Amino acid sequence: MVGYDPGAQGAAPSAEEAALAGSAAGMVTRAIISPLDVLKIRFQLQIEPVSSRKPEGKYRGLFQAFRCIHSEEGLSAFWKGHVPAQLLSICYGAVQFVSFELLTEAVHNTTTYDSQTPGAHFVCGGLAACSATVVCQPLDTLRTRFASQGEPKVYSNLRHAVATMLRSEGVLTFYRGLSPTLVAVFPYAGLQFFSYNVFKKLLAPPPKSGNSGGNLRSFLCGSGAGMISKTITYPFDLFKKRLQVEGFGAARARFGQVRHYKGLVDCAIQIAKEEGVRGYFKGLSPSLVKAALSTGFTFFWYEFFLNATRELRNNNGGKTQH
Repeated sequence: MVGYDPGAQGAAPSAEEAALAGSAAGMVTRAIISPLDVLKIRFQLQIEPVSSRKPEGKYRGLFQAFRCIHSEEGLSAFWKGHVPAQLLSICYGAVQFVSFELLTEAVHNTTTYDSQTPGAHFVCGGLAACSATVVCQPLDTLRTRFASQGEPKVYSNLRHAVATMLRSEGVLTFYRGLSPTLVAVFPYAGLQFFSYNVFKKLLAPPPKSGNSGGNLRSFLCGSGAGMISKTITYPFDLFKKRLQVEGFGAARARFGQVRHYKGLVDCAIQIAKEEGVRGYFKGLSPSLVKAALSTGFTFFWYEFFLNATRELRNNNGGKTQH
């Protein structure tokens, strides 16, 4: 079970084990869902309507966008920004799960609350994600810039991107979009851990059956949790992406119109005026697919690698005793 559980068999995971499992889960998941992430970002940054009935925008649907990107930029385009994205996933996974395990343990040791209740997982999951977001926001901004640029590329590699952004925009540019991210990430991650906890209890096997189907159950519970949390908090993810590419208009021009926003509130108002309420949900379809796979695989791989490290620790402990 994810989170500190005093009633579970075996010792609770150490910070090192949680960091290793979280990093590995983030790395494997990112490699799988990268194409959906690129599609989602392209939709989010498009000012024109995303509609096949009003073909004003460059991207009008999930399959049309896939074919368009593939024909114009090649298959590798779906892994644009993969290096900063992988660094982001590894860093984020480690910080988030270490923070979550430590927070749930603190709840158990310092309060009267049960650390395995959905409510405790909501609060601890939200706080853990906020910690990971602050640490990893520069990598998220770099990932967004790489995924959103077309051909010819503005940034040739990660080092060139960092140097160019520092020289022309300053260090604070790496934290653009942090406000809507923090506003959204607490309920988003909180709902993920809350829903995952609820689904795991609902789908728990009978006591005598052991852990039969545990890995598949982790994936299904994570997928459901990801779709619920993403739908509720989606507009804030869109605001973040729009703000992260502020000052990056030259690379976006060939994809359609470009807008400039003064901040979070101005961004929300401009989108409502020009694009309507539906504008807040551009890219929701690939985002839901991505959220289902991403969250499902994250919890699946986290529990998989955590169990593997625990077995390795127990086996080494047994050998040492002999």
